[in-house]
Amino acid sequence: MNEEYDAIVLGTGLKECILSGMLSVSGKKVLHIDRNKYYGGESASITPLEELFQRYGLEAPGERFGRGRDWNVDLIPKFLMANGQLVKLLIHTGVTRYLEFKSIEGSYVYKGGKIAKVPVDQKEALASDLMGMFEKRRFRNFLIYVQDFREDDPKTWKDFDPTKANMQGLYDKFGLDKNTQDFTGHALALFRDDEYLNEPAVNTIRRIKLYSDSLARYGKSPYLYPMYGLGELPQGFARLSAIYGGTYMLDKPIDEIVLGEGGKVVGVRSGDEIAKCKQVYCDPSYVPDKVRKRGKVIRCICILDHPVASTKDGLSTQIIIPQKQVGRKSDIYVSLVSSTHQVAAKGWFVGMVSTTVETDTPEVEIKPGLDLLEPIAQKFVTISDYLEPIDDGTDSQIFISESYDATTHFETTCLDVLNIFKRGTGEIFDFSKIKHELGDEEQ
Repeated sequence: MNEEYDAIVLGTGLKECILSGMLSVSGKKVLHIDRNKYYGGESASITPLEELFQRYGLEAPGERFGRGRDWNVDLIPKFLMANGQLVKLLIHTGVTRYLEFKSIEGSYVYKGGKIAKVPVDQKEALASDLMGMFEKRRFRNFLIYVQDFREDDPKTWKDFDPTKANMQGLYDKFGLDKNTQDFTGHALALFRDDEYLNEPAVNTIRRIKLYSDSLARYGKSPYLYPMYGLGELPQGFARLSAIYGGTYMLDKPIDEIVLGEGGKVVGVRSGDEIAKCKQVYCDPSYVPDKVRKRGKVIRCICILDHPVASTKDGLSTQIIIPQKQVGRKSDIYVSLVSSTHQVAAKGWFVGMVSTTVETDTPEVEIKPGLDLLEPIAQKFVTISDYLEPIDDGTDSQIFISESYDATTHFETTCLDVLNIFKRGTGEIFDFSKIKHELGDEEQ
């Protein structure tokens, strides 16, 4: 451990593993340490099932849920957008060779106590239960505008400049009602609140295009999910880092991040050993004095023996409950995966309900989501702090990720990773640096 490194990465959460892969690929000498014995940090997948019960202080379930080793339960489940940032990163970095994905069967939105499929093209818009006849036509025209829109061709903008005018203006141009705005912004563009309405409309157009491009790739929904759970992702990026010369140490205590003059990092100490480095990348748990609490997230893992009602018996589902539907400031996210993804014993399902906490009774806040999953055989509830760094890391050269938010998709996670990479290296990550033929390195 007494060598000098360009960067030391602390923690093997997904963000940290992606970063160590990106840094290694960019030619940096990387040491990656975790005090845990397993990969994934707070975003780990837990197996066998007995370990999940133990983690929540519950008695082992015996044979009630089938064989314990057939379960791989994500603590923070998230789906990948088929055309999104993380999939691009996986493909560009060759990590896909270690992983197998399955598409999620349905994408739904909640309205008035019921769920309906998220309409994404003209045909679905006209068939949707979410709108009346006249509103369907207006929404169809809006979708045609978005599909025909090209950023580099102002003729496709019609008489509206989405780089200057805000999203509310674009909704008003097509006469869309508040309900349609609600599911468009939250279930198609995947915004977590309504701040986006005041931002340039082009941001939302890009996100709706991402959704429809992702849907076009596999057809049933825009979302993908790895077989055996998300725990496979950090390991895939760890392998990538190792191919490019990264060094890994699990089960290694971190006693101190050593600072030199001017408060700049010079190394990391474990017992009597110090590994020297120019930079440290880590999750908030390693630097409690350099982060602040921005809020809390509640997550409830649910074990079920049935699919969600009104999803045509879908074996995997994503449901978004827009804030306004339940009188809140932030959305509630519901996801469901099953034995088809090798994360549950045959005939069983893993559901998850999550949201940003707004009151002193967080479990009451997620009730609309839990109601969709009833009857629930077993629940595991976690309330965790949402932490963010107090500065950008430039002065200390310690670059810290944010906690995982309540969303059940990876887009916000990727934005954080790319932002940290840019802060640390001064560069935007260059996908072309990656050797596509990784075979030579692996020999």
